Amino acid sequence: MITSRQIRAARALLDWSQQQLADKAIVSLNAVARLEKGIVDSRTSTLLAIQKALAKAGIEFLDADQKGEGVRLKSPRS
Repeated sequence: MITSRQIRAARALLDWSQQQLADKAIVSLNAVARLEKGIVDSRTSTLLAIQKALAKAGIEFLDADQKGEGVRLKSPRS
């Protein structure tokens, strides 16, 4: 699963507000804000919807296994 830091970093790379992410993921603004603060939502579906929306926008999530968790853009935005 992605972390709150990865969500914030991905939003920053895309230059999205929390509201924009909520709209793209079809979740509430409150859910995005809570997840970014590290308050775990009881519904895994919310986190998966956010992850899917960010991935669709070109974000690649890097696991914490070797060099630490992170995010990057798969390709430059046009």
